[in-house]
Amino acid sequence: MQFTNRVTEMLGVETPVVQAPMGWIARSQLASAVSEAGAFGIIETSSGELDAVREEIKKMRKLTDKPFGVNIAQAFVRDPEIVRFVIDQGVKFVTTSAGSPERYTEQLKSAGLTVFHVVPSLKAALKAVECGVDGLVVEGGEGGGFKNPREVSTMVLLPLVRSKVDVPIIAAGGFVDGKSMAAAFALGAEGIQLGTRMVSSLESPVHENWKKAIIEAKETDTVFLNRQHSPALRALRTKKTSRLENETTTNAMTEFETARDLYFGGDMEASIALTGQVCGRIDEVRPVADIIADIKQEFFETIDSLAGRYLV
Repeated sequence: MQFTNRVTEMLGVETPVVQAPMGWIARSQLASAVSEAGAFGIIETSSGELDAVREEIKKMRKLTDKPFGVNIAQAFVRDPEIVRFVIDQGVKFVTTSAGSPERYTEQLKSAGLTVFHVVPSLKAALKAVECGVDGLVVEGGEGGGFKNPREVSTMVLLPLVRSKVDVPIIAAGGFVDGKSMAAAFALGAEGIQLGTRMVSSLESPVHENWKKAIIEAKETDTVFLNRQHSPALRALRTKKTSRLENETTTNAMTEFETARDLYFGGDMEASIALTGQVCGRIDEVRPVADIIADIKQEFFETIDSLAGRYLV
């Protein structure tokens, strides 16, 4: 069986699974594996290292001829020419996040790009649609990474947004397999985004210590940081993040100055390992192609099983 909906058509993919644009991680090694598997890889800009990002996009085109996109993380990219930078890379799909959809949507769409904006609330979703985005990434608070300080779970946020907008939705936060994808579709999504599952994949460039920590984590082993600041963060529980959990004066973002020591050096106390609650459902490191294939198979098995059980 095959997927056919607005997300597969807009992205040009077989399977409407999008890899999250994680800083330093979402580069050619991982993103090309996702695109080659029939899903959609995205290259990050949140690291702010645009020269490196440009080279990663060149590598992408050597590693795959499948579609891929770029994310503009507005709060973390200081280059005023970021829109021109993305347009010049020749990509056709972009997600914008960590900022207002008013800022770049019109410029990107005028250049012929398809634009999805990441939203953590109904208010943000309505604003993005008003600004003319082509679609939304609706992100629940259980997901890893940068968050709204007033987080809302995917189970509440996704159907709420769907009830108020008509644009296609990619659901993010808590997704890891075909069953959770089927749940997302039941609530109004036409695709899902995977972050933590991709961090712990075989092709992920992060240190094995981080992958091991995800595999060993329980569903309760994440912390929500920076409630008094912006952005808030969901991260893996460590000694450092446990200490920061109840801090009201320290901005946890200062910890990312040593992010590479954790991401690629394996020192789990050096920085903050952005990780979603779905870590509790991940129990092994697997190749991206296997992850995507199993999601697709389980999705159709799940909806077929439900139909056979209840449509009688």
